[in-house]
Amino acid sequence: MKVKINQIDIDYSVYGERGPWIIVSHSLGCTKAMWEPQIKMLEKNFRVIAYDTRGHGGSGCEGGEYSLDLLADDALGLLDFLGVKKVHWLGFSMGGMIGQAFALRYPERLASIVLADTTSAHTATPASMWEERIRIAKTQGMDPLVQPAINRWFTEAFRNSSPDVVAFFASMIRSTSVNGWAGCCAAIASIHTTDRLKEINCPAMVMVGEFDIGTPLSAALEMHKNLRQSVLVLISNAAHMTNIEQPAQFNRALELFFVPFK
Repeated sequence: MKVKINQIDIDYSVYGERGPWIIVSHSLGCTKAMWEPQIKMLEKNFRVIAYDTRGHGGSGCEGGEYSLDLLADDALGLLDFLGVKKVHWLGFSMGGMIGQAFALRYPERLASIVLADTTSAHTATPASMWEERIRIAKTQGMDPLVQPAINRWFTEAFRNSSPDVVAFFASMIRSTSVNGWAGCCAAIASIHTTDRLKEINCPAMVMVGEFDIGTPLSAALEMHKNLRQSVLVLISNAAHMTNIEQPAQFNRALELFFVPFK
């Protein structure tokens, strides 16, 4: 389904028939399809909104730099359209950054927030690296960006054992629009919320892969330290894409976190 929000079409799906609302926000270069292992579990007790960030999947895009505030406002517009007053936010990588912006702009709309394999400030990936990824996309297209991302996202063992899954994620990266990639990279590069995380009062869970080099354990610890009500979960034997590489661990952490909200 699609709805026009902030002058672009947002592609979204709703799963589940009862329970509190959860919105899932995906990684750069992915679509809402990355959440399939979690949606199957969550829809039993929650109503789940999955959507494609602007410039990704079935959502529209426009040129120029995006901001995390703009991406948060897209999510707000979708929630308003659906009549959802309060929501649990489950954000992965870029989706976790959007979630932080959303929490700081619209705290009254959040019941809880999960920040998976994300950061509140860039140390492992400085602004110059994001600028280079934008340059490559604009001058060479998406193909040269696929394999480096796959190598960061998955451990070598998983790449060797699950080639079909890896190929599916490679196809998502490759099909991301250049404008969407570049616009979202600009938004990601701007994140600097560490000092404001103490303003987020809702329950929070920070998750990170044991071998995540892009948003490493040090970034997760920094967020955990600055959030008022947070738990920290380390997903073992996983790189960046923890929800895919270790779905059982990831889902178990979600189940335990969401127990009080069912």
